[in-house]
Amino acid sequence: MSGHSKWSTIKHKKGAADAKRGKIFSRISKDITLAAKNGGGDADMNPKLRTVLLKARAENMPSDNIDRAIKKGTGELPGVVYEEFVYEGYAPHGVAVIVEVTTDNKNRAASEIRSTFTKRGGNLAGTNAVAFMFNHCGQFLIAKDQTDEETLMEVALEAGAEDIKTEDEGYEVLAPISAYDSVSQALSEAGITVESSELAYIPETITPISDASEAKSIMNLIDALDDLDDVQNVFHSADIAEGLLDEE
Repeated sequence: MSGHSKWSTIKHKKGAADAKRGKIFSRISKDITLAAKNGGGDADMNPKLRTVLLKARAENMPSDNIDRAIKKGTGELPGVVYEEFVYEGYAPHGVAVIVEVTTDNKNRAASEIRSTFTKRGGNLAGTNAVAFMFNHCGQFLIAKDQTDEETLMEVALEAGAEDIKTEDEGYEVLAPISAYDSVSQALSEAGITVESSELAYIPETITPISDASEAKSIMNLIDALDDLDDVQNVFHSADIAEGLLDEE
């Protein structure tokens, strides 16, 4: 996706997130619990947990919430059993969509996702129907006032990043999944604040959107999926022209 699409989408998601702090904490809690379950509750020995904890602290998640989530994962506290799934489909206007789900009830999650696609003009597709259009990797978005390109390249590439792109509004750093934790740590240690960081599905084939009504219909589906309790992340291939998401 082009720079304006990535950054405008981040702003769109961030504005929505500010109004749904509880949902953000719930998602991070699930990630912490799964990370602790799979790799133990010691962040020094569990890179995945360490990375999720960085995100939790960036969101100012209360330490009590973090501790409870870890203990649920290690079995010290009772908790539900979560499973992770990835669903694929299409939004209106041929936009490819990938939905990451963490749920304690796969049947409920599948039903809600299928219904949401249908009601919002999209359709759920089979496994690998659209995944081949995306690169699954670590993505970091960094505002230009945080660092300069030369410093960022030195820090990120040395930590294992594979690509750095300079956009009008900031920098995009891409890293293999295996290097996500090391790049995240290196940026933090260098004092570089990250606007957004995640294991993302980056579209390699994009769908340009320059019409406001088309953009609205696409984002209606994306936002509806994002609102579902079991959904952790939604990725899509729409390259939405600058300003369209700001229009009423």
